Amino acid sequence: MSASSERWAELAFHPVRIRILGAVAGGRHTASGLAAQLPDVPQATLYRQIATLAKAGLLVVVDERRVKGTAERVYALPEGGVTPSPEALAAASPQDHARYFTAFVSTLLAEYARYLTRDHIDLAADGAGYQQTVLHLSDEEFARFAQGFGELVRPLLANEPGGDRVPRLLATVLLPLTTTKGDEE
Repeated sequence: MSASSERWAELAFHPVRIRILGAVAGGRHTASGLAAQLPDVPQATLYRQIATLAKAGLLVVVDERRVKGTAERVYALPEGGVTPSPEALAAASPQDHARYFTAFVSTLLAEYARYLTRDHIDLAADGAGYQQTVLHLSDEEFARFAQGFGELVRPLLANEPGGDRVPRLLATVLLPLTTTKGDEE
């Protein structure tokens, strides 16, 4: 992603755009297919936000076909995804990171709120849950953990939607905790 970190955040961290990007992740979708996945988003808003994301390069047109005399575009995420580049993240200010993290957490809250509107909720049967734990790791242990986690998840990212596959949101947060001198003993 070549956009500056500020421009990237301005484009990507809009509630409807976040949902569009999430819906497109891992597949190819037409605007009408996205409308079916996001029925609570007004059609005019959805089409406007898709156009904004495409113009900015956060969505790419991977196919175009004629349907009833109109060009129907098929969208996907660009190769490499839509996260800011390591350079953009390194250049981001603490305020930028606070905005990024707020958008991240807001998205999780919105998705969980949508989940809670289901007629029947069974966290175990639905494969839903949340937890946090503290891992005490040296830098070397952390590097091995991160590499192993990446190796575990990477092949699953290639899974196409459909069949018996259920889209599942995996969100991770890793933070070094600030400890007081007495806590380290």
